[in-house]
Parts: sequence; C-alpha cells; structure tokens
Amino acid sequence: MELTLERRWKKREYTIGNLYIGGVFFCNTLEDKVRELGIDGSGKIKGMTAIPAGRYEVTLDVVSPKYSHKQAYKFCGGRVPRLLNVPFFEGILIHIGNTAKDTEGCVLVGENKAVGRVINSTATYKRLWYKLEEARKQGERLFITIR
Repeated sequence: MELTLERRWKKREYTIGNLYIGGVFFCNTLEDKVRELGIDGSGKIKGMTAIPAGRYEVTLDVVSPKYSHKQAYKFCGGRVPRLLNVPFFEGILIHIGNTAKDTEGCVLVGENKAVGRVINSTATYKRLWYKLEEARKQGERLFITIR
C-alpha cells in the first residue's frame, strides 16, 4: 500500500498536509514546521521539526510505550504505524493529536477545519489503522512518500 503525504501549507510553527492512499484523498495531516536540515542534520530542533521529505517503509509491529496505555489505542493493542529509517529522526509515528504540540516530529491525522489544528483525529486514525492492517494482512508492504 502506498501512502502519499503532500505538505500543502507550511506555516511558522506547523505544517498542514493532505494524505492520499493509492492516489485518493484520505485525510489531512499536521506536522511540525518544515526546517532545512544540513547534511549532518543540523537545523533540526528536537520535537519541533518535521521529518525530511522522502519515501519510508511503515511498520505496524511497534507497540508504543507512550501510547499503548491510552484508551484510544486499545483497539490496536497499542501498535502505532512507525516510519522506518528516517534520517536524523527516531521513533517517528503516525498517531492521534490535534496541535503541533502533540506532534514531536510525528505525523498527526484528522480534518483541518480549524487554523493550525486537526480535529476528529481519533476517528481518522482508526479508519487509517484498519486500512493499513488490512493491506498488511493481504501481504502488502506499507510505504509513505512525503513531499
């Protein structure tokens, strides 16, 4: 399964994007600010910088110690989509949240119906999780391209 995240609105403290599955719009995204990173990762501000554009494999095999105990993640056993091999970043997830303060470098999913926020994040996340899980059960590898 191929996901595509198009970063549409790069603001001073956050980035709003559109997430597509197989080329079809699925939801909006919220990330930290996109910053120019040097070849050594300089320019990154921990917890306040969006990951570099690129194509990353996604795994559903990681149980998040941070989120596994939260009620919203009980349906998936605390497993959260994790992007693999992101340069200069570790533990990048796709998860529930509403503002840039919730991202810490990760990708939030929801509906951008308020300035600088996404809403209906939990419901959107569940819909995404089930799509990803179904594709994985069908033997598909999961990828996300961020541009």
